[in-house]
Amino acid sequence: MKSRQSTVPAIAAAKAGFSTATAYRIEADPRLPSQKKKPRGRRRPDPLAGVWDGEIVPMLETAPGVRAVAIFEEICRRDPAIAPGVRRTLERRIARWRALNGPHRDVIFRQEHPPGRMGLSDFTDMGALGITIAGERLSHRLYHFRLAFSGFEHAHVVLGGESFVALAEGLQNALWALGGVPEQHRSDSLSAAFCNLDREAQEDLTRRYEELCAHYGMTPSRNNRGVAHENGSIESAHGHLKNVLRDELLLRGSCAFEDLAAYRRFIDEVVGRRNARNRKRIEIERATLKQLPDRRTTAYEEARVLVTSSGGFILRRVFYSVPSRLIGHRLNVHLYDDRLECFLGSTQLLTLRRGRPPQGSGKHGHVVDYHHVIHALRKKPMALLNLVYRDQLFPRRAYARAFEALLAKESDKQACRTMVGLLALAHDRACEADLAHAIDADLDAGSLPDLASLRDRFKPDQAAIPHVAVELVPLSAYDELAAVRAPNADLVIDGGVA
Repeated sequence: MKSRQSTVPAIAAAKAGFSTATAYRIEADPRLPSQKKKPRGRRRPDPLAGVWDGEIVPMLETAPGVRAVAIFEEICRRDPAIAPGVRRTLERRIARWRALNGPHRDVIFRQEHPPGRMGLSDFTDMGALGITIAGERLSHRLYHFRLAFSGFEHAHVVLGGESFVALAEGLQNALWALGGVPEQHRSDSLSAAFCNLDREAQEDLTRRYEELCAHYGMTPSRNNRGVAHENGSIESAHGHLKNVLRDELLLRGSCAFEDLAAYRRFIDEVVGRRNARNRKRIEIERATLKQLPDRRTTAYEEARVLVTSSGGFILRRVFYSVPSRLIGHRLNVHLYDDRLECFLGSTQLLTLRRGRPPQGSGKHGHVVDYHHVIHALRKKPMALLNLVYRDQLFPRRAYARAFEALLAKESDKQACRTMVGLLALAHDRACEADLAHAIDADLDAGSLPDLASLRDRFKPDQAAIPHVAVELVPLSAYDELAAVRAPNADLVIDGGVA
């Protein structure tokens, strides 16, 4: 007010430290706050006055996590006179009570991550994307590795669960793609592998994980179970990566892929573009990483199986077919997430696609290659009718369609003979895909496959045998050849000179 005596209200307000609007308001009403009328209070009676202190507050104190809507429904049940429009009033009052009297909440402590110190691993389910491989929906996860400082990422398609094999293979692929090793590795993925295992198996997995980290010189660590924000550097990255993949699939116009290799290339391309945007930070961190070891360590589990008279072996509730000449032999099997490598002694024989039993059915799964059993089916074609793994034997949908049509229109014996003949033709002539197209064309036209015409169509080309003319020389030419020798040439006979 002293400044106002010599200056205008705006300058006086600035010298006093408040706004010009406040200066004009004071000039319009120079009374002190104590001299003014008190603010008005509530005009309507409090609808919660009778239940707030006696019922609602005890509920909040007993069950701090209960929702406001649940409390409202309980109060309305106890007192039907409470109007439905009171719900929003109750929610605001509960929020204010919790801010003043509620329990303490967890605090997220933001961390600094220097370059080269921490890499994180986790698995995320990808079922929501609706990926299909060759027309069949792919149930899978992604193993996701990320560096906390630079944001370098690596993703690996996992067909099974969150197992040690999937972790070991994905982690090693990430480290070798990165070209270095961080000081620490944090993961909670092994907790799923420990479920429903006895103590000996748990200790074995823990030992294997520690040995994996020791091979690369990393210090292993795990966040507290159920506390996802302790892995926030990768948990939040899951959502970002899924959103990017979803956008890329929409731009691609399809979630269908020809095979698993094509889908994996798609994942690698998307992740590679994300890493390219962080190239500068990645190069900074790569300079601080430790060197890779000379070689990788094992990323598989070992098993020893016996090939039975059924032409295969059972492993993890899945039957795998192998060439029948291995019946009676014991094979050493290396189990990866997506394949099995079979050895006889130290000799690798073949690689099989890894199968998994149907969930919830209690039945065995089957991974069958018709090339392994076709020679035996030729001798026993009727065995196809009630074969346990008949549906898995057909290499393509066209063959299954053909057998269904044959059973519907011909006798069981003739249907089995024709079907075995089709499989044998595909095996002998290496025309599985072309033969499938021909079968589909016949079925779509409403006719059954004609085995004789198909054999004639896919028979090998008869190459013409070239005519080789051999001209015989007279025997006298050999005598002339023997008589000719260089002049003044000595002939060595039995160590002497002639």
